[in-house]
Amino acid sequence: MKTPLHYQLSEYDCGPTSLMNAISFLFEREEIPPEVLRNIMLYSLDCYSPEGTPGKHGTSRTAMMFLAHWLDGFGKAGQLNISCSYLRASSVYLGADSRLSDALRQHGAAVVRLFYDEDHYVLLTGLEDDAVLMFDPYYQTEPFPQADIEMIADQPFRYNRRVPITYLNQTTRSLYALGPTEEREAVLLFNGQTRLTPETTIEYFI
Repeated sequence: MKTPLHYQLSEYDCGPTSLMNAISFLFEREEIPPEVLRNIMLYSLDCYSPEGTPGKHGTSRTAMMFLAHWLDGFGKAGQLNISCSYLRASSVYLGADSRLSDALRQHGAAVVRLFYDEDHYVLLTGLEDDAVLMFDPYYQTEPFPQADIEMIADQPFRYNRRVPITYLNQTTRSLYALGPTEEREAVLLFNGQTRLTPETTIEYFI
């Protein structure tokens, strides 16, 4: 059984929420070991606010990189059929020859850092025409003033936004932009049983 993707509980937990949503998107509830959820929460929310309050500056790139490597090792140890990789800087973009787009075409998921008033983590779950399918864990009820950013209410297991790819590829700090090239990061995640590859299916090429 799949579990609906969920929203962050505070202003700060977009990182761990998006990682757990990636796990929920890729795996059945019965397959997910509690150790995965424990470690995501244990190693995220590691940044301090300017006043020195722990967790009130969200999750660092270092924590995301560590969790990507930990999840990949967890998969290699046979605990869950998962593989992960961490991308940064110029390798993080959406396009015909990008690893990020390729992961989404393979039925993988990606947790990316982008801009939403401030740095923010979201989950990408697919591509559709010239748009990316996104689950933004920041709960919002009002539509965006940008008419081409769609809020989706009837896909609780997959996405709640449809955003044109052009927004993400911008190098500015604007809505849903991946931002300056040197600051970009993404965690790619795959379920080994559902991943599409050239060796397993012709659908990969379509």
